[in-house]
Amino acid sequence: MVSRSCTDFIDLVSGDLLDFPPTPKTLPRVMTVPGIISDLDGDGSSDGDSDVPSTGGRQRKIIVANMLPLHAHRDTKTGGWCFSLDEDSLLLQMKDGFSSETEVIYVGSLKVDIVASEQEEVAQKLLNDFSCVPTFLPPELQKKFYHGFCKQQLWPLFHYSLPICPDHGDRFERSLWHAYLSANKIFADKVMEVINSDETYVWVHDYHLMILPTFLRKRLNRVKLGFFLHSPFPSSEIYRTLPVRDEILRALLNSDLIGFHTFDYARHFLSCCSRMLGLDYECKRGYIGLEYFGRRVYVKILPVGVHMGRLQSLLNLPSTSTKVRQIQEQFEGKRLILGVDDMDIFKGISLKLLAVEQLLQRHSDLQGKVVLVQIVNPARSTGKDVQEAKRETYSTARRINETYGFPGYDPVILIDHGVPLYEKIAYYAVAECCVVNAVRDGMNLVPYKYIVCRQGTPKMDETMSINEGSPRSSMLVVSEFIGCSPSLSGAIRVNPWDIDAVADALNSAITIPDAEKQLRHEKHYKYVSSHDVAYWARSFVQDLERACGDHYSKRCWGIGFGLGFKVVSLSPNFRKLSIDHIAPAYKVSNRRLIFLDYDGTIVPQASIIKTPSTEVISVLNNLCGDPKNTVFLVSGRGRSSLSEWFASCDMLGIAAEHGYFIRWSRTSDWESSTLHADFDWKRIAEPVMRLYTETTDGSYIETKESAIVWHHQDADPDFGSCQAMELLDHLENVLANEPVVVKRGQHIVEVKPQGISKGLVVERLFSSMVSNGNPPDFVMCIGDDRSDEDMFESILSAASSPLLPAVPEIFACTVGQKPSKAKYYLDDNVDVVKLLHGLSTAPTQRPRYSSHIQFSFEAAA
Repeated sequence: MVSRSCTDFIDLVSGDLLDFPPTPKTLPRVMTVPGIISDLDGDGSSDGDSDVPSTGGRQRKIIVANMLPLHAHRDTKTGGWCFSLDEDSLLLQMKDGFSSETEVIYVGSLKVDIVASEQEEVAQKLLNDFSCVPTFLPPELQKKFYHGFCKQQLWPLFHYSLPICPDHGDRFERSLWHAYLSANKIFADKVMEVINSDETYVWVHDYHLMILPTFLRKRLNRVKLGFFLHSPFPSSEIYRTLPVRDEILRALLNSDLIGFHTFDYARHFLSCCSRMLGLDYECKRGYIGLEYFGRRVYVKILPVGVHMGRLQSLLNLPSTSTKVRQIQEQFEGKRLILGVDDMDIFKGISLKLLAVEQLLQRHSDLQGKVVLVQIVNPARSTGKDVQEAKRETYSTARRINETYGFPGYDPVILIDHGVPLYEKIAYYAVAECCVVNAVRDGMNLVPYKYIVCRQGTPKMDETMSINEGSPRSSMLVVSEFIGCSPSLSGAIRVNPWDIDAVADALNSAITIPDAEKQLRHEKHYKYVSSHDVAYWARSFVQDLERACGDHYSKRCWGIGFGLGFKVVSLSPNFRKLSIDHIAPAYKVSNRRLIFLDYDGTIVPQASIIKTPSTEVISVLNNLCGDPKNTVFLVSGRGRSSLSEWFASCDMLGIAAEHGYFIRWSRTSDWESSTLHADFDWKRIAEPVMRLYTETTDGSYIETKESAIVWHHQDADPDFGSCQAMELLDHLENVLANEPVVVKRGQHIVEVKPQGISKGLVVERLFSSMVSNGNPPDFVMCIGDDRSDEDMFESILSAASSPLLPAVPEIFACTVGQKPSKAKYYLDDNVDVVKLLHGLSTAPTQRPRYSSHIQFSFEAAA
């Protein structure tokens, strides 16, 4: 079902929604591979599914972010625009992690508005001088996109703030969502302008562009695409409140690699994929992966780092040294605690001030000796919440200074204006302790910068009168709710809401013995210096290259409309089975063997009504009525249900409970396997399953004659999956000496006798027909789940047997476009019934003999 957010999507993404002019295309296109240029220059209708391999040219990386790493201002004399690189931008610093042969191009917006008449000239200048491609979002669109949807809706939600009432947050507005889509579409247009070969990798950054992967994947199915989220990703209970939750999740899954700062953020994302999209993930050889329509989407956990060289160069500036001396003089005899935060409601500045107040109240000996310098960076968004946070911060600081200050001493100093980076560096170098008290934050790099600055440089040591080679020290008090917290094992971690605990942590930080401060600092510096921004970028790109390694080993199909678009990536020989393709082989064959699964194949998997429809009964009777056909229903269901449901199908063969019981026709007796007549193992397995059923709400046990199945499809997805893995391990241990196998399937854990599988049913039927002198010349098998893969494998194996006089025509078909051992697929059970109906009514040659075969189950075994 297409959601309302996708309604009239074609009009929306073309830019008509907000009546904005289309972005000018000014960049020259370069054809590097024959045939690729037509795929990229179109309007997006082409799927870009070219099988032409790479030319092996220079590798290009396109870095896409909301803002370009540039400073911009008008020249007062000429009136023209002047641009310069922002050396402190993470996007610029990450180039250190790339090979020197890599060409890097940036796509993003400028921090200034450029009028339409100047855009072409500016775009060409930025491309030539800085390898930057500006997006030029119209001012109204920029406002709704960034200050609207990004900052009013995504940012609060991702930081666990819900608009519970009109006075607390902004409710979801669809017009802002449409602006978000329009902006992402413009970014996609610009990216496509600079993708010039198969050696181009695209790396998209942060929550501003979470829909971009869908636009890019639609334009170029095999685009090599990575996405990194720099903010927290909320738990599923929070994220699922977003009205466009599925669209954003599916867009992210159109990436090849998705990066997060911490395991918590990745875990929340994976939980959302499980709960909302029904996707399971697995960890294999250190990597986390999701199967998404045949594509393997990898998830990477990698915290970003700082640029060591940049910080060290700032430490060596004369201006930094001058500022350090001023700070030392100003706070001589004081214990300096430093805070550096943006002004927003999530940074916990007011909570930090309350902790300082508590510290001074509890420890009167620290009054006059401890100073908190709080540097407040300008707010990145506007709104009443920011103003309220600012008012609370100032009123709290004023109260503390009036209560505990005196002439010449203010315990709290707020610096609420633009502070040059070199001044912040100077404060980092002097401060005895740094406190980051955010209630929720992404990868806050303040602690990392503080550690590097406290390590110092020879020049800074000289400024601060520190002897060369003397041990360094630093102390960190960090919130457990920020992204860098897991990496800083030597920091004092706090719950920012617990004012008493934060006050105690501050006291410990300034009173702890110097030797311990030095050990903590040494541990932190070793980590920060070895996990810098270059390491982060290099590691991510290496994994992105690995994730894209099999792009040209599979065929791709683009399916779905609007934001539901996705790419199905499957084997080159995998194709949809049509009646026109199978009918010629069916008509000329004389001995046909047909295997059909039940649930999910001829009836819908999710249907509450499990009995076959009259149409299914009619089609099966028509197929069975042809004497050339041997038709078998092979199911995991019990024989009593199947006998009742197919009582009117006289000539239909049934293999129940994965082949433990077989019946050749309605009048035949059920034959059971004699391999394992002892079911004493049930007395061991059933109590174990009952234990897990009692502790897992929504689960239940299905007892068959030959097997026991534990179902958890109605349980909580995460808990049910966790319990299933635990149950699997438990059963394997207690049944280790029993003649059974324990298998985990789709929402089930099953215990059944060894040697029983759908694949063995196929082998036995093949063997019987060959031994009777009637080898099949046509085999069709249709199924939808893991157990049916055994049938596909057995058919391919049996067909290659040297006992067969000729290789039969084989049509192994899975239901749903997904990785399979089958060569063909059908979309759903409706397609299956339609295909069977087409075969049952197809005219055939007159039979030379009957191929309905009866044989002994024991003999075939």
